[in-house]
Amino acid sequence: MAPEKISVRCCIAGGGPAGMMLGYLLARAGVEVLVLEKHGDFLRDFRGDTIHPSTLEVMHELGLLDEFLELPHQKVYELNAQVGEMRLTVADFRHLPTRCRFIAFMPQWDFLNFLAGKAARYPGFDLKMEAEVTGLIEESGRVIGVRAHTPNGTLEVRADLVVGADGRSSTVREKAGLKVKEFGAPMDVLWFRLRRTAEDPVATMGRFDSGRIFIALNRGDYWQCGYAIPKGQFDELRRQEFETFRAAIVKLAPYMRDSVHDLCGWNDVKL
Repeated sequence: MAPEKISVRCCIAGGGPAGMMLGYLLARAGVEVLVLEKHGDFLRDFRGDTIHPSTLEVMHELGLLDEFLELPHQKVYELNAQVGEMRLTVADFRHLPTRCRFIAFMPQWDFLNFLAGKAARYPGFDLKMEAEVTGLIEESGRVIGVRAHTPNGTLEVRADLVVGADGRSSTVREKAGLKVKEFGAPMDVLWFRLRRTAEDPVATMGRFDSGRIFIALNRGDYWQCGYAIPKGQFDELRRQEFETFRAAIVKLAPYMRDSVHDLCGWNDVKL
């Protein structure tokens, strides 16, 4: 089949928070824009579920805040930590000079669906799902568009501007030969969820002890948990008995002694 061909002013590869917000802003300004998202929906867990006060301020400036906060979310006004046996408050957002002095916990798919809905009001906005950018189209030494794979075959998009917002393994960045700037992050984080009981603590908490960092985010009826490990050591950890991992969690969060058995194996843990 011959490839489908489209011409737009701007083509954005990737429908995450950066790509969707840029698509909305350009469409709002009257610029014709196409966002290509490789997945069929936004339903991926543990993807930036914290909406920070600075982002909420942007939503206010765009006139979207009140409607946005009608979506289900939890407000967190402070962050607490335990270092050894010492408990302390490490952040209190009530002192910020912003309209919203809290972090809003909201699934990222709700945030992205909200932005997509608002952007769709503008005639110059288009979002194509299941459209994975696979390469760049070049002419006379400059990028003039992208190629994407879709369920209906190949899509060729000609654009005056191509934006790569396709994540840490960006195809656009790789094909354009752009260099990655490393900031030396020394850790990876394992994410998982555990049920929350009435006897559990209420506050969102970080625990620093014995060379480990454990994060428990109160999401109402469950904990969104993050367990920090030295960078690149996940494969080594997976070779251990899974019960060793459960025991490490209980050591840092004894109140999860029962719920930790909800984790059946490494498939329940996301890097």
